[in-house]
Amino acid sequence: MPVEDKPRERFICYGANSLSDSQLLAILLRNGYHDKNVYDLAMDILKKYPLSQIQDCSLYDFLSIKGIGKVKAIEILAAIEFGRRIFLRKKENLIQLSSPEEIWKDIRFFIVNLKQEYFYCYYFNAKQELIERKLLFMGTINRSVVHPREIFREAYRLSASSIVCIHNHPSNCVTPSKEDILLTDHLVKTGYIQGIPVRDHIIVGEDSYYSFYEHHNILNL
Repeated sequence: MPVEDKPRERFICYGANSLSDSQLLAILLRNGYHDKNVYDLAMDILKKYPLSQIQDCSLYDFLSIKGIGKVKAIEILAAIEFGRRIFLRKKENLIQLSSPEEIWKDIRFFIVNLKQEYFYCYYFNAKQELIERKLLFMGTINRSVVHPREIFREAYRLSASSIVCIHNHPSNCVTPSKEDILLTDHLVKTGYIQGIPVRDHIIVGEDSYYSFYEHHNILNL
């Protein structure tokens, strides 16, 4: 496996958000067994117990999988329980981000000093409380890269009422490009059709931001 595709090395270079489900699980497993590497073992587990089901697995479900002993099974279950508690605590303490500046302050430390563009969506409920931050795309951000189906699939999964899109400019110049303007128009129109409005698209720099909403460049349909 190329070094950049190894889960731990990819985690160090690009962060946890860049890893697939099987790569994250492979990090927890640490190793495979004599005729199967850890990545293939992780894929086998997720094939038998998809992510939507794995949180309901018991110790004995994991022990039934070849290559999973008691220690590994307990470690996986402990990680699942830890994540569940974080999620529940998060649900109990939803925050309100009522302005583009507050969103910029919330996200800038995640995506400053990066060498490529990262595209996030913030999903909000009907009370304008933040439900989830989601990294969806990396690379040069344009309409061919940013797929509305991915953005709105997450919105439906979360029962979100509105969306704010955010991406960074590695140059630290937050002036929107022509592609940024076309992308924003496309996403806003799609949100109107889907019934989940895109409230803003914010371009983030280390010391400043550009809000399409504040500059009255969000199309009102």
